[in-house]
Amino acid sequence: MKKHKRKMCSVVLGGFVSLSMFLVAGCTQTTAPAEPQETAKPKPGGTITVAYAYEPDTLDTHMSVGSAVVYTWPLGGSLLYKDPATNEYKPSLASDYKISEDGKTWTFTIRSGITFHDGTPLTAKSFKETFERALSPQTKAKTTAEILAPIKSVSAPDEQTLVLELHEPTTAFLETLASYISQPLSLKAIEKAGEHYGRNPVGVGPWKFESWKTGEGVTYVRNEAFQWGEPYYENQGPPRAEKLIIKGIADSQLRMSALESGAIDVATEVPVKEVKNYRSNPKYQVMERLRPGVGLLLEMNLSRPEFQNIQVRKALNMLVNKEAIIQAVLQGEGEVSHTPLSPSTFGYDKSLEKYGYEYNVNEAKKLLDDAGWKLNGSGMREKDGKTLSLNMLTTADVDKQAQLLQAMLGEAGIKILIQKIDMAGYMQEVIKGNFDVTLISGEYDDPDILTFYFHSDGAFNVSGVKDDQLDALLLKGRTTLQTDARKQVYMDVQKHLIEQAYVVPIYNDKAFAVINSRVKGVKWTSVVPTYNDSWIAD
Repeated sequence: MKKHKRKMCSVVLGGFVSLSMFLVAGCTQTTAPAEPQETAKPKPGGTITVAYAYEPDTLDTHMSVGSAVVYTWPLGGSLLYKDPATNEYKPSLASDYKISEDGKTWTFTIRSGITFHDGTPLTAKSFKETFERALSPQTKAKTTAEILAPIKSVSAPDEQTLVLELHEPTTAFLETLASYISQPLSLKAIEKAGEHYGRNPVGVGPWKFESWKTGEGVTYVRNEAFQWGEPYYENQGPPRAEKLIIKGIADSQLRMSALESGAIDVATEVPVKEVKNYRSNPKYQVMERLRPGVGLLLEMNLSRPEFQNIQVRKALNMLVNKEAIIQAVLQGEGEVSHTPLSPSTFGYDKSLEKYGYEYNVNEAKKLLDDAGWKLNGSGMREKDGKTLSLNMLTTADVDKQAQLLQAMLGEAGIKILIQKIDMAGYMQEVIKGNFDVTLISGEYDDPDILTFYFHSDGAFNVSGVKDDQLDALLLKGRTTLQTDARKQVYMDVQKHLIEQAYVVPIYNDKAFAVINSRVKGVKWTSVVPTYNDSWIAD
């Protein structure tokens, strides 16, 4: 496996570390509950205004660490798309594709008649230029370079034929090519704008960039030439609304106030405590989905001597009352994690739940005793004169989770010292491994996310897992093409992770969006709500 040199190209949402390419952006196609049937007839015109919790860092997908993707998503398209009804990968900007028997050569036929917003025709060469730019060390690309790393070389023998040679067979790469983070860019537009391209993006998608005013949002106008929407859209031509505005409002209370005042039409990343009020209000629609990928994990720094004993790791798993955390933090709007992988991700099987650790304080205490960590006169665990005291590195957004874990582990005599720091400092300390335990999550609609988290060379393996058997399984999962066989591999991966107790899976949470009922036809067939079919009622 190619060693990742970028260790933590990340942003944070909801207070814990989340892979930017996975959480806000990149690769998920998850079907939300069906929208209610509209009785009025769709009509064109009007503006839809959406709020996220953050502003983009740049609108150049290659240069963003990931926070830009919800802003660049409307601008682009992808070679493939994932059918929300069947979860099959199907051609989108490509009209056809095939994968060689050894899984290393991927050949795409690019659709004709598609143009960039600046009028440049989309060809196989456009993809070649895009991928080579992202992978070039001179570009210093961020998250996009990470997810395109499986590419060994790109060729375009003619205008409609694109050939990708991969370092190794990588089934999960289908997910990458179905994400807008791998969207084609216009080299002509990049050369014209130079260093200012991040403020003047050009794509092939349903929305064209109009302006970006920091603090006020990014404004798009519909692409009148657009005729290549995915089949699951009712409207595969230009969007019905005239304009789309996406703005960043970091404070959740301000986002909800803006929704209620009519300043915005759609609020995303809605706090769970707010959701019940909107569900019962006919002025609004609530959309939700269980996040795919990796749920909230308590990560242990395996370089610490305490965690090199599997009995201690198992004990921590048994000391966490996951249901209590879900009730206290998520008001019941979540699911207990039995394995690191979310139930909404391919490769999860309900039968795996029987292998997970049940909440059992007495058994956990026995495991700690057997590992030599005995209670001292102060009620703390001690071994060879050393107290079992752990530094939990965290941020303000997960303070409640941290305090609950502090109390739960404290019940068995483990002392937890919560070190709460700002996000910039947190990222630096996690990368350096300056923690004993921490909270991490990530969102991605393929079990290959487990490679990023648990392979010895994984870009997000902050625990420092080094396990040859696990590495071999993860590589097998990445290179297995047959669906049922691949699912079995990831079941084996999860069983192994549970047996070794490298992390404590805590919960899988939901993402919520609240929409003003005047906006009709919003679909959530991807990581973000989309507005191709949306229209505004009187």
